[in-house]
Amino acid sequence: MTRRPSMASPFPPFDLRQIPFSRRGAWVNLSPVVGAHRTVDDVHLVSHRTGMHPVLSVAPRSTTGGSPGGWDVGASASVLRWTRDAATVEAVFASRDTLRIRGDAASVLRLGEAAAELTPFTGIYLFRDPRDASAVFTSYETGCRYRVTAVRGLLRVEGAESLGAAVRAVEIEASDGDDGWEVAIEEFETSRPPLVVSTSFDDDVAEVSAEFADFAHRVAPWAADEFVPPATRDASVLAAYVLWSATVAPAGFLTRESVLMSKHWMDKVWSWDHCFNALALASADPALALDQFLAPFDHQDASGALPDSIAHSERLYNFVKPPIHGWALARLRDEGVVLTDAERRDVYDKLARWTGFWLDERRVPGRALPHYHHGNDSGWDNATVFDRTRVVESPDLAAFLIIQLDELANLAAEVGEDGAVWRVERDRVAAALQELWRGDGFAARGVDDGLDASRTSLLPLLAVTAADRLPAEVGAALAAGVEAFLTPWGPATELPDGPHYESDGYWRGPIWAPSTLLLADGLRRAGHAALADDIGARFRRLCESGGFAENFDAQTGEGLRDRAYTWTAAAYLVFVRDAVRRGDVLS
Repeated sequence: MTRRPSMASPFPPFDLRQIPFSRRGAWVNLSPVVGAHRTVDDVHLVSHRTGMHPVLSVAPRSTTGGSPGGWDVGASASVLRWTRDAATVEAVFASRDTLRIRGDAASVLRLGEAAAELTPFTGIYLFRDPRDASAVFTSYETGCRYRVTAVRGLLRVEGAESLGAAVRAVEIEASDGDDGWEVAIEEFETSRPPLVVSTSFDDDVAEVSAEFADFAHRVAPWAADEFVPPATRDASVLAAYVLWSATVAPAGFLTRESVLMSKHWMDKVWSWDHCFNALALASADPALALDQFLAPFDHQDASGALPDSIAHSERLYNFVKPPIHGWALARLRDEGVVLTDAERRDVYDKLARWTGFWLDERRVPGRALPHYHHGNDSGWDNATVFDRTRVVESPDLAAFLIIQLDELANLAAEVGEDGAVWRVERDRVAAALQELWRGDGFAARGVDDGLDASRTSLLPLLAVTAADRLPAEVGAALAAGVEAFLTPWGPATELPDGPHYESDGYWRGPIWAPSTLLLADGLRRAGHAALADDIGARFRRLCESGGFAENFDAQTGEGLRDRAYTWTAAAYLVFVRDAVRRGDVLS
């Protein structure tokens, strides 16, 4: 028997240095992580408009004296809480652009600008709005204003209207005889009417708790099942929180509600990462899942290429990402994402143009296999496949296109087009893929010289994604090849006992969510279910032990790089969801 999760029950604890505190739709978060691999002592209000920018330090202190630090910080889905001795300070996102913070009379809150200096083009300017006596910080870096309004208590402003190097800060404390204080911080661009608070702090907490509980219940319904191991329940709720809290409202170049890869420094949507987030959301929120899938297609260029990445104020086209979109679309539809006639036509046209880019722009005339220009195009930026030469015909790319061409043929029939042209190309690429077969596996080869690339990387084995469309002996050989990369936590991206393995070598050793999920999916469809089950179980244990990092040390399981990565949380949820459906015993 299952029950709907309640935020009244204990929320799984997490370290704010690992997962930022935010809310669905918000472009800001609270975290001590203020830049790439940069963590400070104080919690900061961090914005992701025009990039990742710390705006204000949020530093409580006790009225009884002592050092500013020494506060214990704990978070739930709805409340961030600082405690020290008898003093308590709490924060809640009352809306996607309004943060409320309250404290008791034993505490004072100081909000200080994060920039060191105000120049004509950088930094933060502070003034007091004469309309309502609120304090307003304006940031060159984000292009937004951050209005601080006293809901209750005394607001003091330091450095108002100062220029250059100066201290700019706001302090809030309880009025004489009052038992506490409360302040609201709003992010907006130019102007809005003075703040009118119509709900209580506790009402906002209840609303956020209910919103997240509903999301978690839909994304991870098994988390309410008492027969699911506690580690799986807790990790599933945290994975749901990572996805939910990293979602931003439409703004800038992101014209749809979008799940960023992280609200740490990897605060973009890359044009293959989004597919995994869509898969995790598919059965819970098909509309949101479809938005994730289509987000990069909103920026498809004249050649049919998707951007490498999209952020609030940036689109990059100098590289692309691999065409896993046919694979992802097939899985989304298997999960119950139903397209209207108009959506089906739109998706078909976009996917056809994206496929055409690879067939027309990334093939040498007269040759059937497409090629990458750089490791970045594959998503495996520094994989050893690209050590000798960067421009390569790689078996994973051919496999992805075989699947995508198949899906296009299926879609063509549904929209009244002739799918034969896509099947002809599919067969042509599949036949050419055999040129890369070396008897025991595939090898990538240089486009110019035709020589094989290094085979110590896991990347060529991703051809297993299309193994169900290739001879059975190919699938068996690929499955055997995968086993050589297995560590206690899953498949390393470089041979663990090879000369190029690095424990924190990005794609030269660490375990990544996308490669793990693609491998397991391909192995299962090729008839190697036991190996797929084993890989899935190892990855689940990895996330339950090491969180949802960008990647993981393959030998120790330690999380590496950005520690709140949504595609990792998404892959975990997909693995658990699929295991629950199969009736697997979770442990």
